[in-house]
Amino acid sequence: MSAIASLDVRPLSRLMKALGDETRLRMVALLSHGELCVCHLEKALGLTQSNTSRQLTVLKAAGVVEPRREGSWVFYRLAPQLDELTKSQLRALVNAFGKREVLRRDVERLLRAKGPASCK
Repeated sequence: MSAIASLDVRPLSRLMKALGDETRLRMVALLSHGELCVCHLEKALGLTQSNTSRQLTVLKAAGVVEPRREGSWVFYRLAPQLDELTKSQLRALVNAFGKREVLRRDVERLLRAKGPASCK
């Protein structure tokens, strides 16, 4: 079997398709700082609950994020990547986030949104 035939690019392809949307890319940037409640993502990005859920569903299906339920709240975090190529590409992307002004503004809004009782 040739090296090309043994290279499975499906995990990387799923990642790239999922990140091919500005909103989902911004969500991943915020989640690179740690686990967040859905309401924090809504507030930080100025999204409706339905749009936030739809975008998170795409990221979850691609294996980019994973949920954790706590009562009626759902928290998301970046999922561990088992594929080395996908892991390295996601890590490189996360490292580049700090250089983007729009993403820094998202983090500022996130910090304001995460005040006491922000999920109530």
